[in-house]
Amino acid sequence: MTNAAARLDLRLSPADKARIARAADLRGVPLSAFVRDAVLREAESIMAAELTVTLSVEESRRLLEALDAPFQPNARLKKALVRVTQA
Repeated sequence: MTNAAARLDLRLSPADKARIARAADLRGVPLSAFVRDAVLREAESIMAAELTVTLSVEESRRLLEALDAPFQPNARLKKALVRVTQA
């Protein structure tokens, strides 16, 4: 199945469909293209908001310090590494 063949069906009230169709007409695009573009814009906006981590200046500084510091395995990790290498 190609991307063009994928479908998404939804139910709308006649008033909602007429409103969306009017907006598509005002933009001069087919209804399906208008809906697709609007939904994709909203999806991108939601993903950007939900998948982006924003750190304060202090949090950024602490993260960079932690990344720059040499790695020091704790006792539990050392014990686990011994078990894995002996297995």
